[in-house]
Amino acid sequence: MKRIKVLVVDDSSTMRGLIATVLAKDPDIEVIGQAEDPLQARQAIKALNPDVVTLDVEMPNMSGLEFLEKIMRLRPMPVIMVSTLTRRGAEETVQALEMGAIDCIEKPRPGNEHSFEELPYKIKIAASARVKPLTKAEGDRKQTHAVRSANGSYVSDGRVVAIGASTGGVEALLEVLSGFPENCPPTVITQHMPPAFTRSFASRLDRICAPKVEEATDRAKLTPGSIFLAPGGSSHLEITPDLRCRLKAGERVNGHCPSVDVLFNSVARACKGDAVGVILTGMGKDGAAGLLSMRKAGATTFGQNESTSIVYGMPKAAFEAGAVEHQLPLERLSAAIISETTKKKP
Repeated sequence: MKRIKVLVVDDSSTMRGLIATVLAKDPDIEVIGQAEDPLQARQAIKALNPDVVTLDVEMPNMSGLEFLEKIMRLRPMPVIMVSTLTRRGAEETVQALEMGAIDCIEKPRPGNEHSFEELPYKIKIAASARVKPLTKAEGDRKQTHAVRSANGSYVSDGRVVAIGASTGGVEALLEVLSGFPENCPPTVITQHMPPAFTRSFASRLDRICAPKVEEATDRAKLTPGSIFLAPGGSSHLEITPDLRCRLKAGERVNGHCPSVDVLFNSVARACKGDAVGVILTGMGKDGAAGLLSMRKAGATTFGQNESTSIVYGMPKAAFEAGAVEHQLPLERLSAAIISETTKKKP
């Protein structure tokens, strides 16, 4: 089997060495080069042609975000962002994922010394991911507040929308939610993401999308115009029969906490057929069983198709399990969800 070639880009020699040491333990991965800034990295990419790049968010001469934009415009390739746990670092990491970075990982810190343990797994996912060029519209998206306007022709029929996503989900969720009106159906989301970044992601979505988007809190009420994102960490997001969020501590399910399956199963129990389930791009099978439970309970279910998925893992598992009623390209999902949940005239 051909080994995955990785270029490590970080201004800290200590951090470069740590990343290289972790990756060297995996026989399927080969670190073929290191660079301390984007200028060196640009030359190394030309000379070494890596399969995956790990990229520090904050660097001298040119920020990781600026360099990522150049990569994704001129020579798209799988990139994993490596970030410090600062507010700026988290915000820029979320922007990087929006621009096409495949995944992100936290730098080790006291109490989080083992954060790089998942890096080889993330490298392997990235190496097999679909990477698309960054468009001008995506690159020019500014941190401005969304124009919050209700869609006069849309009235929610009361059904809850539950969405699950993983690798590539930042881009996918932005595409879906940016098509929602301010008075959108009550929506809950589980996106696999390190705990440091979910709050920044919710804030980013709130700035760009018309509805109110926030990180879920325990007992938060689901109402039209509300979108809640599961916080990363040690709790799963569930929905109660009285349509409130419940954050429930628990072990990982399918390797994840929060888990999409846990969310979907709770929606199936609480809402029966008064729900819509959506599974987006991601590695693995988390969400497939839960979406099937939703469909069996009478919910309408959607899945992202293969050609528009960064990683066609979770949607594929759900489709093959018979959980997906309608499989659509990403650009059609938002309109389909809004059409499905529009209150019908008597």
